[in-house]
Amino acid sequence: MRRATSKALSFSKIRTSRTLLSRTLTTPISSSPISSDQQHQSITQSSTQFKSCHKTSGLLFSSSKARQVQTNPSQNFNTQVEISVPSNHLSSRQRKLKEKSALEEAFESANTPEEMIKAFEEMEARFDERELGLACLKIGLKLDQEGQEPEKILSFANRALNILDGESKVSLPVAMTLQLLGSVNYGLKRFNDSLGYLNRANRILGRLEEEGSCSVDDIRPVLHAVQLELANTKTAMGRREEALENLRKCLGIKELIFEKDSREVGNANRDLAEAYVAILNFKEALPCCLKALEIHKMQLGMNSVEVAHDRRLLGVIYTGLEEHEKALEQNQLSQKVLKNWGLSSDLLRAEIDAANMQISLGRYDAAITTLKGVVQQMEKDSENRALVFISMSKALVNQEKFGDAKRCLEIASGILDKKVTLKPLDIAEAYMEISMQYESMNEFETAISLLKRSLALLEKLPQEQHSEGSVSARIGWLLLLTGKVSQAIPYLESAAEILKESFGPKHFGVGYIYNNLGAAYLELERPQSAAQMFAVAKDIMDVALGPHHTDSIEACQNLSKAYGAMGSYALAIEFQQQAIDAWEGHGPSAEDELKEARQLLEQLKKKASDATLEKFSMKALPLPQSSGPSRSLQPNGLHLTKQSSAV
Repeated sequence: MRRATSKALSFSKIRTSRTLLSRTLTTPISSSPISSDQQHQSITQSSTQFKSCHKTSGLLFSSSKARQVQTNPSQNFNTQVEISVPSNHLSSRQRKLKEKSALEEAFESANTPEEMIKAFEEMEARFDERELGLACLKIGLKLDQEGQEPEKILSFANRALNILDGESKVSLPVAMTLQLLGSVNYGLKRFNDSLGYLNRANRILGRLEEEGSCSVDDIRPVLHAVQLELANTKTAMGRREEALENLRKCLGIKELIFEKDSREVGNANRDLAEAYVAILNFKEALPCCLKALEIHKMQLGMNSVEVAHDRRLLGVIYTGLEEHEKALEQNQLSQKVLKNWGLSSDLLRAEIDAANMQISLGRYDAAITTLKGVVQQMEKDSENRALVFISMSKALVNQEKFGDAKRCLEIASGILDKKVTLKPLDIAEAYMEISMQYESMNEFETAISLLKRSLALLEKLPQEQHSEGSVSARIGWLLLLTGKVSQAIPYLESAAEILKESFGPKHFGVGYIYNNLGAAYLELERPQSAAQMFAVAKDIMDVALGPHHTDSIEACQNLSKAYGAMGSYALAIEFQQQAIDAWEGHGPSAEDELKEARQLLEQLKKKASDATLEKFSMKALPLPQSSGPSRSLQPNGLHLTKQSSAV
């Protein structure tokens, strides 16, 4: 049996603390090099925090009267004609127009949400409801920019949508309002509502671009914000494969808005790389991260924090690709920059990463020396101190010093247990790491117990659905490994459904889970169910890994075993021959596997021959007196069933 899937790495969160559009409409971003304070903030925030797009500045909040939003003329607040006629000679209509103009000026000049709302309340007495749509949208965006109560933002945004949506044709302000509603609902964890608003905004922007009724320079920044929020929402719903498509579109839009080697394009490449890492697709992540590194080196210099951040991510990618020397090289280069900037907290985490890379390279003593130096700099009950002891236990386990390793894990668990309510995600991930160490020491019951604690935390975090699926798969695999087959099946079935939604139905991790389900059903002497699971596993692995990958070949052989257990020898022989053909392509490195596969094929052919002889012999015998079938004539699949537990 093989591992069903791996724990997703830490570069997996796409966060926007406030709606992107409101930030970009009101706060231009300087194109000058970032300061040391800004660099420090960049490295300490989530690695997937997107920068705002400064070219959206002024779509609504513009001090220039020349800037107009092309909708109902009555809603264009800055288009009134200046009236120079003396007030005592004005007609009633002209006086009303002048009063409206003064109210509009007061609203446009307001700087705070309170000033805007006060001016708006005065406008309500003079304007028709249909004339207040843009004002409601502007207030909603301003409130969101200031981080005020979501329900208050929603009240203005919904009012804006009711007014603007009443127009006979779609417009950019409608799309902007829908984006705002989507963003606020995302913040409230109303993900289905958020998705509905954002999908509609996306359709409207597509129509506007197709019809040419708006400038693409105005559409693209809003479209970028919508695509980014779609990625955030789908990620929170566990639909990470779909979110990737939205992030790819974000990168494409950034490349159209900015120069191809701009810092913004570099950041977008890194964001996409982090998203690929989150679904363990290191191969696709690598070129995106290398591009980000190239741009940031050119724009910001070799010693910028952005470059250090790129190198740290690159280390994670190389680790995932099992190129540990390259990973360690990038980590060391990152550490040099972090030391220069005096970022001690980030430096300590980088040193822990380096120790883990040394462990992967088999340099256990060097890793322990590194960790002993790091632990002296940690606070007694800090989460990072717990991580140091987990890494130290990993090195000790590899040296088979199990007693010392367990003491390290006990210290780590004692620290983590006190922080469950404060950092449930971090603690859940740490429990997974501790579980893997106990598993390495064959302490399976303890490992399963820790995974169940992790699962209980992750089930309350919808944005971590992919981790929930991975942990459930791991529990199922361990239960299967320890002979608790009936208990394993519900965990494996749940994991398959969750990870299909998170990573897509053809992800290799889903294939491993179906392979383990097949082994479980075969162990329970349910070969037909096993054959169904193995067939799904083979199809997935052929797509995700290729038909000549070792795991794909093993899935093919497992399918052959299931058909053999059913007595369907023709199909069993066909799939076993496919496995032999694939092993032959591996050359001398797969000699043992090829020899075993050929032996299995000969066994199947003999069983098929014996079954045929029994069939003809049976026809020549008189009918038995008993109405029940003779047990000696039933095909015996138990031998293959017992072997399946080692898949």
